[in-house]
Amino acid sequence: MEAAPIDANATRRDDPRFGALRTHGRFDYQPIVARDTYCWPNGARLAVYLGFNLEHFAFGEGLGANLGPLSPQPDVLNYSWREYGNRVGAWRCLDLFDDLALPAGIVMNTALLDHCPELIAACVKRGDELIAHGHSNAHRQSDFERAHERDLIVHCRARLAALTGQAPAGWLSPWISETLDTPDLLAQAGYRYTLNWCHDDRPVRMRTGHGPLWSIPYPQEVNDIPMIVGRHLDGAAFADMIVDQFDEMLTQATHPTRGQPLVMGIALHPYLVGQPYRLRHLRRALAHIAQAARAGTIWMTTPGAISAHMDAIEAATEASSEGAIGSDLAATIR
Repeated sequence: MEAAPIDANATRRDDPRFGALRTHGRFDYQPIVARDTYCWPNGARLAVYLGFNLEHFAFGEGLGANLGPLSPQPDVLNYSWREYGNRVGAWRCLDLFDDLALPAGIVMNTALLDHCPELIAACVKRGDELIAHGHSNAHRQSDFERAHERDLIVHCRARLAALTGQAPAGWLSPWISETLDTPDLLAQAGYRYTLNWCHDDRPVRMRTGHGPLWSIPYPQEVNDIPMIVGRHLDGAAFADMIVDQFDEMLTQATHPTRGQPLVMGIALHPYLVGQPYRLRHLRRALAHIAQAARAGTIWMTTPGAISAHMDAIEAATEASSEGAIGSDLAATIR
């Protein structure tokens, strides 16, 4: 016997304990089976980007990922392990990206502009997108008062604009930490997208008090910190994860009857994947993706380019709707 369809209203009660839960109000629920009809450039169905995180940490204080047990400050073991990424690992990763002709989204702390400006200059020379990532990863953004958070968001945008002549379009909070005001403050400051939310495999338009803000998918699974530091995977297993994620998402995106445009991000930190034995495995995984990019099977891109593409689609859709309304009105007048 076929089950009757669920009627949410039939089970509704006046008891406030069992009503709708508190929500953010930033976007509505949309299942992945509600497929989009647009494509990425050149007809691609899968967009892939590298989120290359360049971070700086205060010596002797504050937060940071840890290799070994915490020690009393100054915690030289864990600080120097992270600093290896800026001195060695990042440069090796950039060489690898060059070898494979892969662009990157550089998710960066502005403190690096004082600490190691040569590294950021190398990214700018490559033509990579610079994405604001707070001033330092020694502090969580969610701990700040509203005025401090607003000043941080504005500072990062102004500092990167002064460096490159172009203000950054995107933001990722240190430790992916937000306050209730963060999306509003980002839109108010002129950012076009955020990487903070990981709730979909598609760009999602968020509502703010200062206009729309795109949420571009940023991975919490295909991300070396939770996988290598948190779950203790080795470099080979993390590389296998990247390949498996890519192959399966490409299968979903290009399915003959239910294909749709999807986004795959890969989050990398050079103090982890820049270690030589892990870099060897990362090379294997990225070479697999680069081969598909050369064949034109995917769109190898950056988060900012994805955001700009979505803006163009929205503008074209709105223009088409306005044109249709104008045609209907003209027909009515005639």
